[in-house]
Amino acid sequence: MNLGNDTALWLLFVVPVILVPAYIWCFWRKAKTLRILASSDMLKKINVSVSLKKQIFKAILLISAFVIIVLALTQPRWNPQSQKIKRQGRDVCILLDTSRSMLAEDIKPSRLERSKIAIRDLMETLQGDRIAIVTFAGNATVKCPLTQDYAFVRMVLADISTESTNRGGTMIGDAIRKAAEDVFDKQSREYKDIILITDGEDHDSFPVQAAEKAAKDGIRIIVIGLGDENTGSRIPITGPDGQKTFMKYKGQEVWSKLDGDTLRELAYATDGGKYLSVEPGTTLDLGQIYEGLIVSAQKRELESATMMRYDEKFQIFLVLGLVLIVWEYLISESKKA
Repeated sequence: MNLGNDTALWLLFVVPVILVPAYIWCFWRKAKTLRILASSDMLKKINVSVSLKKQIFKAILLISAFVIIVLALTQPRWNPQSQKIKRQGRDVCILLDTSRSMLAEDIKPSRLERSKIAIRDLMETLQGDRIAIVTFAGNATVKCPLTQDYAFVRMVLADISTESTNRGGTMIGDAIRKAAEDVFDKQSREYKDIILITDGEDHDSFPVQAAEKAAKDGIRIIVIGLGDENTGSRIPITGPDGQKTFMKYKGQEVWSKLDGDTLRELAYATDGGKYLSVEPGTTLDLGQIYEGLIVSAQKRELESATMMRYDEKFQIFLVLGLVLIVWEYLISESKKA
């Protein structure tokens, strides 16, 4: 026999702590009140039709019904049967650009914050796939290895900022190579996806060549380009006094533009790769992208586990408890004539 909810057993303390003392007090209080109202000889005449034994028996029935219903709440079950559960999915690595240009506010509230919101939304639609997060700017860092612990992924995501990478710049190629070498295993050439989220500005890290090499390892790259390809946007910075200004280089304000051409070439370098542009005023829905491109793709068995399956028998205890309650209701407190 096995209990599916053994914490319900704590309710049994209600019996000795509340129910039994309450019944004892009620019987004592009733007897005391009757003694005040009438003499002993008069009480014998008044109580001649009432059975104290039946009153006690009715109390025992109700207490027993409570105990049995508590046992039903523990979800008793038996007849265990082993059942093998298989989980299938793909390995998905999110490459998140954390360079200073991701602070641009052409996509509200900023490119980086909008990306983090989209990743959190993606967590709600994942269907057993393993997920990893790699942040990159001047270098790349594995923030979260492949895992199915989505709660841990959310915790890691909350701490990501432009300070997550200790070097400035944007090295997309290094991030792709980092994912291919340190995140994905070498056992299979399939079932691997990279979701690259960036504004596309790159500092000679040869991202297209990195994508071509990743393609040879069976990795597909889905690129999400953030920003405007024509005008671009300034990069806000906050000074020590809390005053907001904009980043400058050689006295001129820096405008960050989306490099869509490089990102398109990068995405199409992999088999089944896809490029999606998120311009100002449009939404970034990773859940929809996941449903359209990853859920329908071929999956592999990620893990299998043996679980014990039981026959639920709480109904027996529940019916027995209800029978005792009905029985108590039908019993009269009167003595037999």
